[in-house]
Amino acid sequence: MNDAAANVMTNAMTIDVEDYFHVSVFDGLVPRHAWEGMESRVRAIAEQGHEIASHGYGHRLVYDLTPKAFRADVRRAKDLLEQTASRLVNGYRAPSYSVTPKSLWALDVLIDEGYRYDASIFPIHHDRYGIPISARQPYVLHRTAPLVEAPGSTVRCGPFNLPIGGGGYFRILPYAWTRWGINRLNQREQRPAIFYLHPWEIDPDQPRLGAPALGRFRHYFNLDQTEMRLRALLHDFRFATMMTVLDEQFTALTEPELGALPYVWSAP
Repeated sequence: MNDAAANVMTNAMTIDVEDYFHVSVFDGLVPRHAWEGMESRVRAIAEQGHEIASHGYGHRLVYDLTPKAFRADVRRAKDLLEQTASRLVNGYRAPSYSVTPKSLWALDVLIDEGYRYDASIFPIHHDRYGIPISARQPYVLHRTAPLVEAPGSTVRCGPFNLPIGGGGYFRILPYAWTRWGINRLNQREQRPAIFYLHPWEIDPDQPRLGAPALGRFRHYFNLDQTEMRLRALLHDFRFATMMTVLDEQFTALTEPELGALPYVWSAP
Protein backbone atom coordinates (compact mmCIF):
# COMPACT_ATOMS: atom_id res chain seq x y z
CA MET A 1 0.00 0.00 0.00
CA ASN A 2 1.45 3.39 -0.95
CA ASP A 3 1.71 6.33 1.45
CA ALA A 4 -1.40 8.02 0.10
CA ALA A 5 -3.48 4.85 0.34
CA ALA A 6 -2.44 4.55 3.97
CA ASN A 7 -3.80 8.02 4.66
CA VAL A 8 -6.73 7.84 7.09
CA MET A 9 -8.00 11.39 6.51
CA THR A 10 -11.44 11.54 4.88
CA ASN A 11 -11.73 14.11 2.11
CA ALA A 12 -14.84 15.51 0.44
CA MET A 13 -15.68 14.40 -3.11
CA THR A 14 -18.06 16.87 -4.75
CA ILE A 15 -19.45 16.72 -8.29
CA ASP A 16 -20.82 19.86 -9.92
CA VAL A 17 -23.54 18.27 -12.02
CA GLU A 18 -23.73 20.37 -15.15
CA ASP A 19 -23.73 19.49 -18.81
CA TYR A 20 -21.01 20.53 -21.24
CA PHE A 21 -23.16 23.35 -22.67
CA HIS A 22 -23.90 24.81 -19.20
CA VAL A 23 -20.28 25.88 -18.69
CA SER A 24 -19.77 29.61 -18.12
CA VAL A 25 -17.16 29.86 -20.87
CA PHE A 26 -19.88 28.93 -23.39
CA ASP A 27 -22.31 31.64 -22.27
CA GLY A 28 -23.85 33.15 -25.39
CA LEU A 29 -22.89 30.21 -27.59
CA VAL A 30 -25.82 28.07 -26.44
CA PRO A 31 -28.82 30.24 -25.42
CA ARG A 32 -30.71 28.98 -22.41
CA HIS A 33 -33.89 28.57 -24.43
CA ALA A 34 -32.00 26.04 -26.58
CA TRP A 35 -30.78 23.86 -23.68
CA GLU A 36 -33.65 21.41 -23.90
CA GLY A 37 -32.74 20.65 -27.50
CA MET A 38 -29.07 19.92 -26.81
CA GLU A 39 -27.72 16.40 -26.56
CA SER A 40 -27.72 15.66 -22.82
CA ARG A 41 -24.89 13.77 -21.12
CA VAL A 42 -25.90 13.91 -17.40
CA ARG A 43 -27.47 10.94 -15.49
CA ALA A 44 -29.92 11.01 -12.60
CA ILE A 45 -28.09 10.54 -9.28
CA ALA A 46 -30.53 11.26 -6.46
CA GLU A 47 -31.70 7.66 -6.16
CA GLN A 48 -28.13 6.39 -5.77
CA GLY A 49 -27.79 7.74 -2.24
CA HIS A 50 -25.43 10.65 -2.90
CA GLU A 51 -25.66 13.87 -0.94
CA ILE A 52 -27.57 16.39 -3.05
CA ALA A 53 -26.55 20.04 -2.89
CA SER A 54 -27.39 23.03 -5.05
CA HIS A 55 -25.39 24.47 -7.94
CA GLY A 56 -28.13 26.98 -8.70
CA TYR A 57 -30.96 26.65 -11.19
CA GLY A 58 -29.95 28.76 -14.16
CA HIS A 59 -26.15 28.37 -13.82
CA ARG A 60 -25.68 32.14 -13.71
CA LEU A 61 -22.59 33.79 -12.29
CA VAL A 62 -23.61 35.26 -8.94
CA TYR A 63 -21.91 38.60 -9.52
CA ASP A 64 -23.95 39.02 -12.72
CA LEU A 65 -27.23 38.72 -10.78
CA THR A 66 -29.15 41.10 -8.58
CA PRO A 67 -29.82 39.91 -5.02
CA LYS A 68 -33.48 39.44 -5.94
CA ALA A 69 -32.65 37.30 -8.98
CA PHE A 70 -30.11 35.27 -7.01
CA ARG A 71 -32.65 34.61 -4.27
CA ALA A 72 -35.20 33.39 -6.82
CA ASP A 73 -32.58 31.14 -8.45
CA VAL A 74 -31.31 29.44 -5.28
CA ARG A 75 -34.83 29.08 -3.88
CA ARG A 76 -36.07 27.46 -7.09
CA ALA A 77 -33.09 25.09 -7.19
CA LYS A 78 -33.45 24.08 -3.54
CA ASP A 79 -37.20 23.49 -3.80
CA LEU A 80 -36.86 21.43 -6.98
CA LEU A 81 -34.00 19.31 -5.67
CA GLU A 82 -35.73 18.63 -2.37
CA GLN A 83 -38.93 17.61 -4.11
CA THR A 84 -37.04 15.38 -6.52
CA ALA A 85 -34.67 13.79 -4.01
CA SER A 86 -37.04 13.75 -1.02
CA ARG A 87 -34.30 15.01 1.26
CA LEU A 88 -33.02 18.32 2.57
CA VAL A 89 -30.54 20.30 0.52
CA ASN A 90 -27.97 21.82 2.88
CA GLY A 91 -25.22 23.08 0.60
CA TYR A 92 -24.62 25.44 -2.28
CA ARG A 93 -21.77 26.05 -4.70
CA ALA A 94 -21.94 28.98 -7.07
CA PRO A 95 -21.26 28.44 -10.77
CA SER A 96 -17.58 29.16 -11.42
CA TYR A 97 -16.99 29.97 -7.73
CA SER A 98 -18.63 33.34 -8.37
CA VAL A 99 -19.02 34.45 -4.77
CA THR A 100 -16.34 37.15 -4.83
CA PRO A 101 -15.78 40.45 -3.00
CA LYS A 102 -18.52 42.06 -5.09
CA SER A 103 -21.10 39.34 -4.39
CA LEU A 104 -20.61 38.51 -0.70
CA TRP A 105 -24.20 39.59 -0.13
CA ALA A 106 -25.10 36.19 -1.58
CA LEU A 107 -24.09 34.51 1.68
CA ASP A 108 -26.87 36.31 3.54
CA VAL A 109 -29.35 35.16 0.90
CA LEU A 110 -28.20 31.56 1.34
CA ILE A 111 -28.74 31.81 5.09
CA ASP A 112 -32.21 33.26 4.55
CA GLU A 113 -33.09 30.43 2.16
CA GLY A 114 -32.12 27.70 4.62
CA TYR A 115 -28.69 26.61 3.36
CA ARG A 116 -26.28 25.35 6.03
CA TYR A 117 -23.01 25.57 4.11
CA ASP A 118 -21.55 27.35 1.13
CA ALA A 119 -18.67 26.08 -1.02
CA SER A 120 -18.37 29.05 -3.40
CA ILE A 121 -15.24 30.88 -2.26
CA PHE A 122 -11.87 29.91 -3.72
CA PRO A 123 -8.99 31.60 -1.84
CA ILE A 124 -6.86 32.14 -4.96
CA HIS A 125 -6.09 34.72 -7.64
CA HIS A 126 -8.03 33.99 -10.84
CA ASP A 127 -9.31 36.09 -13.72
CA ARG A 128 -12.94 35.06 -13.13
CA TYR A 129 -13.26 34.35 -9.41
CA GLY A 130 -11.47 34.07 -6.07
CA ILE A 131 -10.87 35.84 -2.77
CA PRO A 132 -7.15 35.18 -2.27
CA ILE A 133 -7.04 36.51 1.32
CA SER A 134 -9.96 34.36 2.46
CA ALA A 135 -9.29 31.58 4.94
CA ARG A 136 -8.06 28.31 3.45
CA GLN A 137 -9.85 26.04 5.92
CA PRO A 138 -13.59 25.59 6.56
CA TYR A 139 -14.93 28.15 9.01
CA VAL A 140 -18.20 29.48 10.38
CA LEU A 141 -19.63 32.83 9.39
CA HIS A 142 -22.05 34.29 11.93
CA ARG A 143 -24.63 36.55 10.30
CA THR A 144 -28.35 36.29 11.05
CA ALA A 145 -27.57 32.58 11.49
CA PRO A 146 -24.37 30.52 11.19
CA LEU A 147 -23.17 29.50 7.74
CA VAL A 148 -20.24 27.16 7.22
CA GLU A 149 -17.93 28.23 4.42
CA ALA A 150 -16.08 25.31 2.80
CA PRO A 151 -13.50 26.90 0.48
CA GLY A 152 -11.84 25.24 -2.48
CA SER A 153 -8.68 23.44 -1.40
CA THR A 154 -5.28 25.07 -1.76
CA VAL A 155 -1.74 24.70 -0.49
CA ARG A 156 0.25 27.66 0.73
CA CYS A 157 3.51 28.26 -1.15
CA GLY A 158 5.28 31.44 -0.04
CA PRO A 159 2.83 34.33 -0.41
CA PHE A 160 0.46 32.38 -2.69
CA ASN A 161 -2.39 29.90 -2.32
CA LEU A 162 -2.16 27.32 -5.08
CA PRO A 163 -5.25 25.30 -6.09
CA ILE A 164 -5.13 21.52 -5.69
CA GLY A 165 -8.84 20.75 -5.39
CA GLY A 166 -9.94 19.45 -8.76
CA GLY A 167 -11.66 20.67 -11.91
CA GLY A 168 -9.38 22.16 -14.54
CA TYR A 169 -6.46 22.05 -12.13
CA PHE A 170 -6.91 18.27 -11.92
CA ARG A 171 -7.17 17.83 -15.69
CA ILE A 172 -4.56 20.29 -16.92
CA LEU A 173 -1.80 19.87 -14.34
CA PRO A 174 -0.03 16.52 -13.79
CA TYR A 175 -1.79 14.10 -11.42
CA ALA A 176 1.31 14.23 -9.21
CA TRP A 177 0.42 17.84 -8.35
CA THR A 178 -3.01 16.90 -6.97
CA ARG A 179 -1.62 13.89 -5.14
CA TRP A 180 1.14 15.96 -3.55
CA GLY A 181 -1.28 18.73 -2.59
CA ILE A 182 -3.86 16.48 -0.94
CA ASN A 183 -1.12 14.59 0.89
CA ARG A 184 0.26 17.90 2.14
CA LEU A 185 -3.17 18.96 3.42
CA ASN A 186 -3.94 15.59 5.01
CA GLN A 187 -0.57 14.86 6.57
CA ARG A 188 1.18 18.16 7.28
CA GLU A 189 -1.89 20.33 8.01
CA GLN A 190 -4.19 17.55 9.23
CA ARG A 191 -7.04 18.94 7.16
CA PRO A 192 -9.33 17.27 4.62
CA ALA A 193 -9.29 18.32 1.00
CA ILE A 194 -12.45 19.38 -0.81
CA PHE A 195 -12.26 17.96 -4.32
CA TYR A 196 -14.60 18.88 -7.18
CA LEU A 197 -15.19 17.65 -10.71
CA HIS A 198 -17.82 17.95 -13.44
CA PRO A 199 -19.37 15.00 -15.30
CA TRP A 200 -18.31 16.47 -18.65
CA GLU A 201 -14.67 16.25 -17.52
CA ILE A 202 -14.74 12.46 -17.89
CA ASP A 203 -16.54 12.66 -21.25
CA PRO A 204 -13.92 13.10 -24.02
CA ASP A 205 -16.49 12.41 -26.76
CA GLN A 206 -18.75 15.33 -25.87
CA PRO A 207 -19.80 17.64 -28.73
CA ARG A 208 -17.34 20.47 -29.39
CA LEU A 209 -18.47 24.08 -29.16
CA GLY A 210 -16.74 27.19 -30.38
CA ALA A 211 -15.16 29.55 -27.82
CA PRO A 212 -12.06 31.74 -27.51
CA ALA A 213 -8.78 29.82 -27.45
CA LEU A 214 -8.26 30.11 -23.69
CA GLY A 215 -11.78 28.87 -23.02
CA ARG A 216 -11.34 25.91 -25.36
CA PHE A 217 -8.05 25.01 -23.67
CA ARG A 218 -9.55 25.19 -20.18
CA HIS A 219 -12.55 23.09 -21.15
CA TYR A 220 -11.18 20.43 -23.49
CA PHE A 221 -7.55 19.83 -22.52
CA ASN A 222 -6.87 16.31 -21.18
CA LEU A 223 -10.51 15.20 -21.19
CA ASP A 224 -9.26 11.78 -22.26
CA GLN A 225 -7.04 11.57 -19.16
CA THR A 226 -9.51 12.54 -16.45
CA GLU A 227 -11.22 9.20 -15.83
CA MET A 228 -7.88 7.43 -15.41
CA ARG A 229 -6.72 10.13 -13.00
CA LEU A 230 -9.99 9.96 -11.08
CA ARG A 231 -9.58 6.21 -10.61
CA ALA A 232 -6.06 6.81 -9.29
CA LEU A 233 -7.34 9.49 -6.92
CA LEU A 234 -10.04 7.21 -5.52
CA HIS A 235 -7.39 4.53 -4.97
CA ASP A 236 -4.94 6.88 -3.29
CA PHE A 237 -7.29 8.73 -0.93
CA ARG A 238 -10.43 8.25 1.12
CA PHE A 239 -13.52 10.29 0.21
CA ALA A 240 -16.99 10.90 1.58
CA THR A 241 -19.72 13.50 1.14
CA MET A 242 -19.25 17.15 2.03
CA MET A 243 -21.66 16.92 4.98
CA THR A 244 -19.81 13.88 6.33
CA VAL A 245 -16.48 15.70 6.20
CA LEU A 246 -17.86 18.92 7.68
CA ASP A 247 -19.56 16.99 10.49
CA GLU A 248 -16.27 15.23 11.28
CA GLN A 249 -14.39 18.52 11.24
CA PHE A 250 -17.01 20.67 12.94
CA THR A 251 -15.32 20.81 16.33
CA ALA A 252 -12.22 22.16 14.60
CA LEU A 253 -14.07 24.83 12.64
CA THR A 254 -13.00 28.31 13.69
CA GLU A 255 -13.81 31.90 12.90
CA PRO A 256 -11.74 33.20 9.98
CA GLU A 257 -8.31 34.41 10.97
CA LEU A 258 -8.00 38.16 11.33
CA GLY A 259 -8.04 39.60 7.84
CA ALA A 260 -9.22 36.39 6.24
CA LEU A 261 -12.49 37.88 5.01
CA PRO A 262 -12.32 41.61 5.78
CA TYR A 263 -15.14 42.67 3.50
CA VAL A 264 -18.34 44.03 4.99
CA TRP A 265 -21.64 43.48 3.26
CA SER A 266 -25.23 43.99 4.21
CA ALA A 267 -28.27 41.84 3.65
CA PRO A 268 -30.09 42.71 0.40
